[in-house]
Amino acid sequence: MQQLPLEIRLADFALFETFVAGPNETCAHALRTLAGASDRGLVWLWGAAGSGRTHLLQACVNEAAASGARVAFLPLHPDHGLQPAGIAGIETCDVVCIDDVDAVAGNDEWERALFVLFEGLAQRGGRLAVAAGSAPSAAGFRLRDLVSRFSSGATFRLRELADDDRIEALRLRANWRGLELDAATAHYLLSRVDRDAASLFALLDRLDREALVAQRRLTVPFVRDVLRRQDS
Repeated sequence: MQQLPLEIRLADFALFETFVAGPNETCAHALRTLAGASDRGLVWLWGAAGSGRTHLLQACVNEAAASGARVAFLPLHPDHGLQPAGIAGIETCDVVCIDDVDAVAGNDEWERALFVLFEGLAQRGGRLAVAAGSAPSAAGFRLRDLVSRFSSGATFRLRELADDDRIEALRLRANWRGLELDAATAHYLLSRVDRDAASLFALLDRLDREALVAQRRLTVPFVRDVLRRQDS
């Protein structure tokens, strides 16, 4: 994968094939189309934390890179430590995906850097996908031209998954990790922990580690025991 020039590690499971779209099929399709397009495009997706924004962006990057595109994934949450100067030259990429873009809204230096990036991509026919917690007009940017640019593409709100979709997503993630998660255990998990995808997947990661150490299958009694020890 030609990810330039930042070394941001992508999740191994972040693929379109491992994303249960549910009511968000149109958004997933738009991003997959953008990943494989040959001309410029812009997709803005927004939704609550844990709604699948990062997964979809990284899936877009992975798919574009698999076809030989030059790509960049830019997570702008402060935890990642990216600085405005660090994205100079990114506009030469074919596909750029920006996560948590609203984290830098109101920062003049960042807003100018993002405007330069947008214009550079537009001039070169690059493709851009952006994720935030709200629509472009409500993201908190002060630079009007930047808001206008971000509002010029397709905007999608990620909707909450139904319980059946959550269970399918859990079982799909477990299968990706080589685990067998039966329907009864998946239902048990859904009824005992926070229902957002991020919390469910974080617990599944822990259960994977615990099951490996204990050489146990993911059954309701095993999961109950792990949760009891976690609560204590």
